[in-house]
Amino acid sequence: MPSCFMIMPYGRKPTQADPKFGPAEIDFNALWDRAYVPAIKALGYQPVRADQDTSALIVSEMLERIYFADLVLADMTIPNGNVYYEVGIRHASQETGCVLLAADWSKQLFDVVQIRTVRYPLPEGEITEATATAMQAAIKDPIKTLAAGISPMHQSIPGFPDKVDPRKATSMRGQLAEQAAFQTKIRAVRAAAPDQRMARAQALIATEGSPPATYAKALALLLMLRDCVNDAADWNIVLDFISKLPDRFANEPEVQENRAFAAAQAGDDIQAIAEIQTLIDFAGPTPERLGLMGGRHKRLARAAPADAPRRKEELEKAIDCYQQGMELDLNAYYCSSNLPRLYRARGNPGDEDLAQATVRVAIAACERARRLQLADEWLRPTQLAAAFDLGDPDKAEEVAMQVVAEGQAKWKVGSVLRDLEGSLQYVTDPAKRARLSAIIDKIKTA
Repeated sequence: MPSCFMIMPYGRKPTQADPKFGPAEIDFNALWDRAYVPAIKALGYQPVRADQDTSALIVSEMLERIYFADLVLADMTIPNGNVYYEVGIRHASQETGCVLLAADWSKQLFDVVQIRTVRYPLPEGEITEATATAMQAAIKDPIKTLAAGISPMHQSIPGFPDKVDPRKATSMRGQLAEQAAFQTKIRAVRAAAPDQRMARAQALIATEGSPPATYAKALALLLMLRDCVNDAADWNIVLDFISKLPDRFANEPEVQENRAFAAAQAGDDIQAIAEIQTLIDFAGPTPERLGLMGGRHKRLARAAPADAPRRKEELEKAIDCYQQGMELDLNAYYCSSNLPRLYRARGNPGDEDLAQATVRVAIAACERARRLQLADEWLRPTQLAAAFDLGDPDKAEEVAMQVVAEGQAKWKVGSVLRDLEGSLQYVTDPAKRARLSAIIDKIKTA
């Protein structure tokens, strides 16, 4: 009997799906047992999954199964790194016999979105008998059809792997050289003095075509523009660039996310909230998108009079967005790091306990990022704010010494000072409060 190797997560995994569309988590073992195994057998294949054979955990044997299996199925419902890696191996190693599948509500990462995928209904994560039956009916015939499809690698490069036309290789080397030269120009813009970057960025955009020829180039130029912003008015330049992109580029989630961020930084929080919500409805929630939404509601709350009902409404919305973002990924410290001050500002029974809990979540996420060298430019400012949220002057002084030594710009002091001052008002110990206040004064003059 021919074999079918299944690439998929196992155990219970969170989905990060919007609750309106999909379950919070999926029991992938139940999905395998109740839906995939019967469907694969009905198609005439022997079903095999890596976690059922402990020896398949050895990389070389996993590669053998991916290569020699008559059919490979891959469940892409959640963005699992192992699944994406193993699909790439099959696409490169065999011309046919790889079929992607995913729940009908799920969103795949950009590259995979372009590949035909069999969709199946999955209203809940426990996999009831009714769900399993409906799923089997939805996938069997499409698997038969797509199993003979040519892999993207073999389709894009005729003659791959050993009969590639040398002229194709020469052409590709030219494209790579052109891309390298383009990236050198972008690095030169970023290396310029801050007050010169935006002008140089606009000049580069003018010479690279308007609009850019490819999405990759459009996104690279957009991110370059964002990095060159020197004052609030520059965000309108970013918005103007996005407005001139073709729809096929402008409608991509990454561009929409940056458009919403630019609108917010330009001062239009209401427009930014509307755009982020549209993006979430279309492409699903992420910690970044929910954090961006929470930030806009937080700013609206600050702008409202202290006793106005709208201040409380916006504060609740900000807390809700940040909580959702934190729950999607506890390692994404952007959301958890904003919650302690918001809980304390709300002041409901139990909010101080929530503040203490979330600041520790943020600290743990920062420590993990540091150990794994995943740190971004906001890691250290977040650690500084967390020391103030804990009311820990010893830790705050330790971090402040680094700010003084390295300068305000590297620590984004202009952005983080408001948070430090906000935390200070909730420190009840007079001695600690005085020490933390002195640290803020020292940072301001660094």
